[in-house]
Amino acid sequence: MEDLNDLNSVELNEETKPLGVFGFKFNRMTSDMKFMGMFQIIYGVLTSLTIVGAIIGIPMLISGLRLREAADELNTFRSSNNVDALRRGFELQGKFFNIQKILILIGIAIFVLYIIIVIFFFGSMFSTMSQF
Repeated sequence: MEDLNDLNSVELNEETKPLGVFGFKFNRMTSDMKFMGMFQIIYGVLTSLTIVGAIIGIPMLISGLRLREAADELNTFRSSNNVDALRRGFELQGKFFNIQKILILIGIAIFVLYIIIVIFFFGSMFSTMSQF
């Protein structure tokens, strides 16, 4: 894979703009990123309506904003061949994925705790019932 740190805007010209199928897929990807970002924002706001839900909702809202910003930067790159916009787009997309990774790990931990609590609750309930 090519190292993007060595790119500069002088190396890119009109011939390197996405064309054809790649251009279509690039547009599709950025529009999907905007949709997913908006979905994350709306879901984050709705989840944040409760205090407990804000623990998950606020990071989700922030990650949605990062994804939409990444899509905007990638569109800027597509229209102007500005390599700095491409780098910012990838950085923002990386932030989105990092936040999502943390949310997934927190969700798994909460799920495991929930299962342990349920097992403990039903175990104590059945042991109490067996004494009668």
